[in-house]
Amino acid sequence: MTVNYRTSDVNGIRIFYRQAGNPTAPALLLLHGFPSGSHMFRNLIPFLGERFHLVAPDFPGFGQSDMPERSKYPYTFANLADTIGGFTEKIGLKKFAVYIFDYGAPVGLRMALNFPGRIFAIISQNGNAYEEGLSNGWDPIRAYWKDATQANRDALRAFLKPETTTFQYTHGVADTSLVSPDGRSLDDFYLGRPGADEIQLDLFKDYANNVALYPKFQEYFRKHQPPLLAVWGKNDPFFLPAGAEAFKRDIPKATVQFFDTGHFALETHCREIADAIVPFLARSLVN
Repeated sequence: MTVNYRTSDVNGIRIFYRQAGNPTAPALLLLHGFPSGSHMFRNLIPFLGERFHLVAPDFPGFGQSDMPERSKYPYTFANLADTIGGFTEKIGLKKFAVYIFDYGAPVGLRMALNFPGRIFAIISQNGNAYEEGLSNGWDPIRAYWKDATQANRDALRAFLKPETTTFQYTHGVADTSLVSPDGRSLDDFYLGRPGADEIQLDLFKDYANNVALYPKFQEYFRKHQPPLLAVWGKNDPFFLPAGAEAFKRDIPKATVQFFDTGHFALETHCREIADAIVPFLARSLVN
């Protein structure tokens, strides 16, 4: 499986992306989460690349993409969605499925609101769109939403520490020897760059706007009934299984599958998730 590592200029921002598979095959856009990048899909791409055209970008401020100054590029999820939406147009993705994980969910679902006819299916891997999916682990961030003091902002710096990254990768994993240190080490490298901390704190604050959009996302689900597969690490400390089950409320035909692992489910259950994705996308293309 050949993977190409490319960049594309979107309104002056260089977006790095991984690309694999035949460009004439059905396309799957892979959207990463916090504090990661497209490298989180490094093991999934070989399982899917023979059947699909895979594109995995790094968001601005993440991974190998540009990290513009906050004064020039406000770090909001609306801006990320606009940039990644522009990226899909720039590289010629006309119609595609989307894999949404963590931060990738509010980015991808905003794109679905903006151009619903272009997205033919959604795979949500711990990508939340319901308030019941948010655990108590969000309480420090909720406190910052309610009272945006410097003290409340600084309290969130604990989420940016290497031990927290390790926690995200290993919590709820029965055998942590299955979790490669490569992913979390790379995440810590990116988080450690000058200015990266303030960018992430800006996004923590703006996440409140994602929660405010949940009713719009749910309305989109009800109206358009996109084929949806939820593949969920059931021991995720931040996004609860209730958030996965809730998809069925608005999309009765949604498929929900749980795995006995944590937040970064691809680190331990990549093959199983790929085995769920292949028939799901095949059915979505027929319907």
